[in-house]
Amino acid sequence: MADDGRAGATPPGGRQGATGPEGVPEGRAARIAANLESVRDRVARACAAAGRPAGDVTLIAVTKTFPASDVRILAELGVRDIGENRDQEAAPKAAESADLDLRWHFIGQLQTNKAKSAARYADVVHSVDRPRLVHELGRRVRAEGRRLTCLVQVNLDPSSSPGVLGPRGGADTRDVLGIADTIAAEDGLVLGGVMAVAPREGDPGSAFARLYEVAERVRGRYPQARTVSAGMSADLEAAIAQGATHLRVGTALLDDRGPIVG
Repeated sequence: MADDGRAGATPPGGRQGATGPEGVPEGRAARIAANLESVRDRVARACAAAGRPAGDVTLIAVTKTFPASDVRILAELGVRDIGENRDQEAAPKAAESADLDLRWHFIGQLQTNKAKSAARYADVVHSVDRPRLVHELGRRVRAEGRRLTCLVQVNLDPSSSPGVLGPRGGADTRDVLGIADTIAAEDGLVLGGVMAVAPREGDPGSAFARLYEVAERVRGRYPQARTVSAGMSADLEAAIAQGATHLRVGTALLDDRGPIVG
């Protein structure tokens, strides 16, 4: 999604070349601002094509492998929803950005032994796919005196089987309602809806259509669970066409990822 091959473009991630205040690469803020404008234009056009208002869709900026300085740039540009995939990176980044008015989304596979840490900073966990994780998140968030919104991660791979998690996480579509019930019954947790990643092969639009069907079943039992987290840099248009309410966008905003700095 990045267009770094253009003449005069900032190198991937803006990590090389001259630096400005506090070590931020020169031109980094302008680069992110231009990328954000492009992504917002894509979202607006996709929403118009789907007959939806652009305000229906929340953009989550995925900042994995990027420094907290990029989070600050995004906040200055009006982005308030930040996504992270790994607790060991998310926890210190959230702490460093604690003075900002942000909503932190944990979107990667979450090990049960990381639930204690995630419960301290995450506002939403998108990747809840098994009862054991539900109970551990509930226990940890109650200890912190917080509430945590959870989404059921759905495995959209065609080979999915009941009772078996997908290779990238996610519960079989036939197991989703049971996990939703478990979240709804756990003190301290709020059932927010569903999340999925499109399979690597096949049409993402068809996969997201299946996700929307699952989301409708969940909403039929829990009307407040309206979040459909789907769509990334390469397939956000397909996700919007199939009812996504939240997009998880990294590369199109921050360029190709390199080694983390800061």
